[in-house]
Amino acid sequence: MPRPVLITAAQRAQLLANGARTVRGEDIDPHPIVKLFTPDAQATWLLTEIDPEEPDRAFGLCDPGLGAPELGYVSLAELAELRGRLGLPVERDRHFVANRPLSAYAAAAQAVGRIMF
Repeated sequence: MPRPVLITAAQRAQLLANGARTVRGEDIDPHPIVKLFTPDAQATWLLTEIDPEEPDRAFGLCDPGLGAPELGYVSLAELAELRGRLGLPVERDRHFVANRPLSAYAAAAQAVGRIMF
């Protein structure tokens, strides 16, 4: 079975551009570019960048659905292989549009134990 397409080419380009800014030492707080989630396991990832030197490594707000969301890195290959309780794969929210920077999502999520929209 082919892997699901988690990130479009346009999103990948934006994520890589943000990653390049971080590698150059810029202090950035971008809006999330993509929202990934498990439809059957309450896990969510809001990604803002991909490391251009390790293009499988994305950064963002990671919420595995256990009440402790945190900023960190995640493997895109691992997300593509991940399945929820009912065996459903991780999906991309095609309708997600960020309305604030990642730090605002992180602060709200850490206060209540999950990502809020």
